Amino acid sequence: MNGREAIFLLVAASLLGLIEPTWAGDIAEPSGFRMDDYRAPVPRTLQGARVVTTAEAEALWRAKKAIFFDVMPNTPKPANLPAGTIWRDKVRKDIPGSTWLANVGYGAISQETASYFRQGLEAKAGTDKSRAILFYCMTNCWMSWNAAKRAIQWGYSSVIWYPLGADGWEDANLPLEEKRPYAMNN
Repeated sequence: MNGREAIFLLVAASLLGLIEPTWAGDIAEPSGFRMDDYRAPVPRTLQGARVVTTAEAEALWRAKKAIFFDVMPNTPKPANLPAGTIWRDKVRKDIPGSTWLANVGYGAISQETASYFRQGLEAKAGTDKSRAILFYCMTNCWMSWNAAKRAIQWGYSSVIWYPLGADGWEDANLPLEEKRPYAMNN
């Protein structure tokens, strides 16, 4: 095999999610939540969770073996915009069938956000805390790491973290669908 063939096979395997992603050094897993700089290299691990590659996430998705949650932040339309100001919501493309629980991945969340997070988990995964739940955001995004860690602290025992997120999914040419954030029932 020449060098060109080896590079082709490496790229193909990477795109198909057959090999582990390249990590930007060894990022230590913090003992608490990540509180800032959320778009930065992430650790390879999350104590209490299973970390999956794109191929593993796809297998879970196709077999419907986990409930998928996107935790990408969302900026809502500001209430105090001057009259006549045009506002366009940013389009979010998710793994099909996912629930977008916006803004739950920050290191510190309000009681209102925690309630929204808990209700979204229960609405989609039920009350069985042993049911497999998968969290993602984007590559190098601590939001999904924080959300998965919080779910573990709340007693969920089958937490899965997909660190490559929606952009890793898209890079593997897997389908995406436009989503709106989950709306909480009052």
